Amino acid sequence: MKSTWYFAYAACCAFALPAHAASTASAFQLSDLRKIVNLGEPRISPDGKHIAVIVSTPDWKSDKSQQELDLVDVASGARRALTWKREEISSPRWSPDGMRLAFIAKDAETKHGQLYVMPMDGGDALRVTAIKRGVDAYSWSPDGKQIAFVSEDEPANAKAIKEHDDAFQVTDNHFLTRAALTPWHLWLVPSAGGAAKRLTHGDYSLQTDQQDNAPIPVWSRDGRSIAFTRFPGAYWGPSFHSVIATMDAGGGEPRTLVPAEGAMNAAYAPDGDGFAFMRPRGGDQNNGNAVYVTANGKSRDVTGTLARNVDSYVWLPHRKSLLLAGGEGTRSVLWEQPLSGAAKKLDLGEVEAGTDVSVSKTGALAFVGSTPTHPGELYAMDSPDAKPRRLTDLNTFVDSLALGRTESIEWPGPDGFREDGVLTYPVGYRRGQTYPLVLVIHGGPEESSTVKFAPLPQLLAAAGFVVFQPNYRGSNNLGDAYQHAILRDTGAGPGKDVMAGVDAVEKLGIVDTQRIGVSGWSYGGYMTTWLTGHYPVWKAAVSGAALTDWVMDYTVSYYQTGDTYFFGGSPWVAKYRDIWRQQSPITYAHNVTAPTLIMGDVGDPNVPLLNSYEWYHALRDNGVPVEFYAYPVDTHFPKDIVRTTDVYRRWVGWMSQHLQRAPGANPG
Repeated sequence: MKSTWYFAYAACCAFALPAHAASTASAFQLSDLRKIVNLGEPRISPDGKHIAVIVSTPDWKSDKSQQELDLVDVASGARRALTWKREEISSPRWSPDGMRLAFIAKDAETKHGQLYVMPMDGGDALRVTAIKRGVDAYSWSPDGKQIAFVSEDEPANAKAIKEHDDAFQVTDNHFLTRAALTPWHLWLVPSAGGAAKRLTHGDYSLQTDQQDNAPIPVWSRDGRSIAFTRFPGAYWGPSFHSVIATMDAGGGEPRTLVPAEGAMNAAYAPDGDGFAFMRPRGGDQNNGNAVYVTANGKSRDVTGTLARNVDSYVWLPHRKSLLLAGGEGTRSVLWEQPLSGAAKKLDLGEVEAGTDVSVSKTGALAFVGSTPTHPGELYAMDSPDAKPRRLTDLNTFVDSLALGRTESIEWPGPDGFREDGVLTYPVGYRRGQTYPLVLVIHGGPEESSTVKFAPLPQLLAAAGFVVFQPNYRGSNNLGDAYQHAILRDTGAGPGKDVMAGVDAVEKLGIVDTQRIGVSGWSYGGYMTTWLTGHYPVWKAAVSGAALTDWVMDYTVSYYQTGDTYFFGGSPWVAKYRDIWRQQSPITYAHNVTAPTLIMGDVGDPNVPLLNSYEWYHALRDNGVPVEFYAYPVDTHFPKDIVRTTDVYRRWVGWMSQHLQRAPGANPG
């Protein structure tokens, strides 16, 4: 269950703080959330002198984020806006010579994202596509004369659909699907504008319905061919069987370039004919992503010595190496990975690097990074051996606030694992005093908690809580063995990992053990429901977008195939039937005593809200204090400012209501 977090502010909705926190006027509050500016998709120019970056500023009145594409001077940090009043901006990409900048933005005429090209020596951006379904992902040809892009097909039976002859066959879609999907295919358009030409056809697809963006099509160095990720179809369910294909830029039939299933995200080397791609290590979907390099017809995992998940990669110029981004313990790090030998971790100091890293032809780097006490800003490095330099100061207001101290914590876990998590102390923490504890468990499950700045833990710290973000088996920050250990053990094993972490926190002597709450969203919600059904220590729980019933979730969600990799086979096959039910929190709902707040989105295709409805009725009918709030949006977590703020207001308010009281009082 992938989960995406958005942060915002509610001017009219402040939760009650305990007296010691309320007296700290500079503590991080809900009113600070709407000030946080988000930066995304940094792209450094080929000469390394400028960075294009998308800047998003929350606007409470419109309940939207105001976007602009900015240009930042690497030497001085000077910043200027390149766009004005454009919506849904994404995917800035420099032309090979650095003289033009392309981006996608919503077009008023077609109502979809179209491709624009802006000259960097002055002049307005030119719209170069007017394709009916919009542009998803694209890349420049090496000579800068053409752009390859991905777009979704129009329905072949559009006229019949308009006349309500619109029944569609159910296959790998989720239960909220309202129309059959069409595949996404590859097109070409002149970068100066002109007629677009379609290159690929068929039932296969270059994108699926549940990915944020299509894998980028990539040109060979000579510009004669284009490689792309080929999925079996438009639905995400069978996407694990993707391969990498290539075809001539002039047209023709695609050829399979990488037949290994699960391969995607190809990138050609800056010199030579080699190319890299990502694939779960060894083809095992329960392992982390590895980076393979193909040369002379042979593919090799060049990240094998790391034996851990790689979030993203990019080739470094003038070197026989790659730059990798991923998690190491509770840090988000970058490595330089030679084509042979061990990876070298870059020295980023206290900076937590984002996974979207851009590299210039000179070897300079750009990325959005944060620290434990400062939200994301734009950083540059002159080379992988240099120190990161912060170029923007868009979130400096946070530096004057009182924050909870954040640090890593490690503990010996069950089954021989050395485990870790993140601990945030209450604002105004005093040594020798004990505080109520709130767990905030990450989603995924194949994600991880790191020490980077995070608003929700800081809001809880401002409300007087110790906040613990445990990692657990399935987390992708401690290597393949740890990530793989969730196989056929989705609840019990991770639950024991979390409880071992709670024991480690309690041994610090800072926790009031009679006031402990547990919470999470997505798989964090699953862990919350699992833990409240198995351990009686909890005095409050917040369950967000929780998977509670594996069998039902498999049957109605979009990632059925992904679930089978956890258990080995379908819950409707006798061989695997029992384990799906044994690992479902709903089986143990009768054990729950913790007052529980349930939240979720009504149109969530990721973890359908049916899970939460089932959990709500199971708790209510057994006399557990429970409240359930649903948001009328079609997302996994609300993306807009107002609803996001409401989630955090209720989350912190519920914990304050049930934990900020004298031990032994009726939790009611």
